[in-house]
Amino acid sequence: MAVAIAALLLLVLRQPLSDWLWPQTRAQQLRADAARALAQGRLSAVDGSGARELYAAALALDPDRSDARDGLTRVGQAAVTQADRAIAAGRFDEAHRLLTLARELAVPRSQVETLDRRLREREATEAGVDGLLAQAVAARAAGRLDGGDNTALPLYQRVLALQPDRTEALEGREDTLADLLQLARRSLARGDLAEAATRMQRVQAADPGHVDLPEALAELARQAEQRRNQADADLRRNRLAAAREGYRAVMAATPDDTAAQRGLVRVAEAYAARSGRYAGDFRFAEAEAALREARATSADAAGIAEAKQRLLQARQAQQRLGSTVPTAERKRRLRLLLDEAAAAEARGDLLTPPGDSAFDKLRAAQALAPQDAEVKAAGARLLPATRRCFEQELRGNRLARARECLDVCAALEGDSAMLRDARRRLAQRWIGVGDERLGAGELQAAQTALQAARELDPDASGLDEFAGRLRAAAAAN
Repeated sequence: MAVAIAALLLLVLRQPLSDWLWPQTRAQQLRADAARALAQGRLSAVDGSGARELYAAALALDPDRSDARDGLTRVGQAAVTQADRAIAAGRFDEAHRLLTLARELAVPRSQVETLDRRLREREATEAGVDGLLAQAVAARAAGRLDGGDNTALPLYQRVLALQPDRTEALEGREDTLADLLQLARRSLARGDLAEAATRMQRVQAADPGHVDLPEALAELARQAEQRRNQADADLRRNRLAAAREGYRAVMAATPDDTAAQRGLVRVAEAYAARSGRYAGDFRFAEAEAALREARATSADAAGIAEAKQRLLQARQAQQRLGSTVPTAERKRRLRLLLDEAAAAEARGDLLTPPGDSAFDKLRAAQALAPQDAEVKAAGARLLPATRRCFEQELRGNRLARARECLDVCAALEGDSAMLRDARRRLAQRWIGVGDERLGAGELQAAQTALQAARELDPDASGLDEFAGRLRAAAAAN
């Protein structure tokens, strides 16, 4: 068996072993294969069987021998010869490929340029440059500037590819680009950043040095910044659809705008938080709709998974507590839960202990009868207490506890001006704590404070500056 295995390994690995033990033999074989490919006219091939690729492989194995290097020179000269024949036969695409190969193999520039001029002259004769130029003029006069092979800009580009010094084509293209920039400005005037950006990109691709291009690009950047600032304001006011539309408009014009990308993630997080609040109130249709909006905005937003889990848990809670309970028993349980919620509130147990707090009892009552008038009244009665809880914990600088109170407020009343103001204040307090921890050299605690502030209010004043100082401290550390 050992002999058989050894024989099999030798059979399978004979070529790699040969290449390793006798690299000169392998290089010689490659040079012979390359010479044969050159004689057959196979100058280059994507599968590596062309003369160019074989000579290059031989040169890599044995850089000290000049045979392979001389072979590559012969391939370049053969490319020139074949290109000459292709031009004579009217095979223009083939001639272009061969001239490209000749340039890459460092054939003397004079030889390549002579053939390139002949190629362009033949192409111009075959294509009828005067006819193309007339079509371009007519297309521009009709307002068909770009967007298809028979529009003005592509036609002028074709003429210039054949005759680069054709004055009428140069002037016509310049006028067409000016027209496109004018249309781009009109697009900006009506707020269509994406259309304006597309037209400017076409101008930039055709003539990066166009005299009017810098001013147009600067105006595009200015309006993109304005739109992003407006989207930021919409997000702060909880106008999520408008904020998303604004961020998307900015990204359509400037895809690399990281601030707009972050804005979309924040919109998705806001939709996910909204879904969680709806789920907590057992408003499942609204919760699912908000979750769909979150996914459609930014599928990678961190809050989406949590919102999905909260929705699932709320459904399970409602099914467990409500759907299988007889009517009389449901009413008895509802009365008991409301009484226990009132008793917990009177004791001051708004959030703790878990399961016996006023909030937990109210949530259980909502699971049984979310539309019951007494349940809604209990929620309205508990809301001022949770607000007082927040203010008390904030004054005592117990920020984690204040966040819990704030979350209960959010679950009870949804988004509101009061809630946004409270989030802003708590975020500012976290930034202050983070500054203090950073000054003491406690980077992990400062990072935790930064994360808490960012979750509460991504636009909090001083947040970006604090984040920058923390990054610098971490890098220095």
